[in-house]
Amino acid sequence: MGEKLIKISVVYFIVGVSFGLYMSIFHVYDLATVHVHVNLLGWVSLAIAGIFYTLFPHLALTTAAKVHFWLHNLGLPVMMVALALGISGVSNLFFPVASIGGIVTVAGIFCFGFNILRYLGSRA
Repeated sequence: MGEKLIKISVVYFIVGVSFGLYMSIFHVYDLATVHVHVNLLGWVSLAIAGIFYTLFPHLALTTAAKVHFWLHNLGLPVMMVALALGISGVSNLFFPVASIGGIVTVAGIFCFGFNILRYLGSRA
């Protein structure tokens, strides 16, 4: 699971940096929030989680790790796309969808936190 998360994080890194380049070239900074969240919650957070799961392979075997993986990777793209569409003025209906994606992502992050706090240091 660690390697999968690291590879997924690199995809977010490429998307986030490309998005930043787009904003810079076209001077469209309204979506800076999306750019920052893709880089922080996608690239940085998933890379760190992947490193943890690689360094401590027993953590990747827990149910919390599997739930974290799926919630984080389902919630984040929903949140980012919906937030971009809402900020771009497509429809205000996308803001509640972004909130739902955010709740799903945070639930996944809580699972990661629980996993680390409960099982790091043990050989569960």
